[in-house]
Amino acid sequence: MILAIETSCDDTCAAVVTEGGEILANVISSQGVHDRFGGVVPEIASRHHLEGIGSVLDDALTRAGASFEDLDLVAVTCGPGLVAALLVGVASAKAIAAAHRLPLAPVDHLHGHVAATFLGPVPLELPFLSLIASGGHTLLARVSDRGPEFEVIGQTLDDAAGEAFDKGARLLGLGYPGGAALERLALDGDPEAFAFPAGRGMPGLDFSFAGLKTALLYRIRDLGEGETTRRRADLAASYQRAIVEALALRATRALEQTGLERLAIGGGVAANGVLRSRLRELGVPLEVPPMELCTDNAAMIGSAARFVEPLSYPEYLDLDVYASGERRFVRT
Repeated sequence: MILAIETSCDDTCAAVVTEGGEILANVISSQGVHDRFGGVVPEIASRHHLEGIGSVLDDALTRAGASFEDLDLVAVTCGPGLVAALLVGVASAKAIAAAHRLPLAPVDHLHGHVAATFLGPVPLELPFLSLIASGGHTLLARVSDRGPEFEVIGQTLDDAAGEAFDKGARLLGLGYPGGAALERLALDGDPEAFAFPAGRGMPGLDFSFAGLKTALLYRIRDLGEGETTRRRADLAASYQRAIVEALALRATRALEQTGLERLAIGGGVAANGVLRSRLRELGVPLEVPPMELCTDNAAMIGSAARFVEPLSYPEYLDLDVYASGERRFVRT
């Protein structure tokens, strides 16, 4: 039985997962205090993790009907993410593992998003193409085994897809986090009302979303306050379509170039309904995790831990965190 901890950003998460991939508990405590700042404040996030980690762990064990004595392994996200937030999770995992002389599995957050695909009764058959799109990361990886290393064949050169959603939502006067709010507004809009760049002229498999945000900014300035207010839904729908098309275009290219015949998606942006529908049109089997496994969660970390070489006591006591980079991924 695996106790997994995830505190890479602003959600305090704990889960209990079996070695076979059954989720016995998956607790996600969202802080809900960062919207006033328009983004996550690392210091505030880490303090809320400190305040909530104990109760979240207790809740996960209670839901699973388990105790510390039932555990075989502790797993924790070591990066990438906010350093102060990651340290809370890693310190908690070390304390639990050391107190009970349990091994500890250090997990890469991105490996977790891929490993969410391995949960459930019928995991997607290997090999497959994985599209990870979240607030901090956007990449394409060739998944030939269960990790922890995967071949990255495309990644963002600037903003991530989720970051583009949040920035666009802010320009349209929506709250934070912006992805869900922009998707709701777009339901009432025309996705072909405005032509925003989707990166069709950009060769290769890498992504770039910074220019898209700038295009929305200029269009809003050109329209003026009154017209922008009247056509906010059209702007949201067209902007969302451009992000979705950029992701779908490169996924299509990657499938063609690699010869892979299966596609999995993960990360917070994978919860977007328009993206899910668009990727289903590509004509290959598509693995879409449940909503609660798309956003940050500890069940995916527990899933990834099954394929990571664990550290024994006291080897993990000097385990550190890292803020950025696909440390356990291999770039071609």
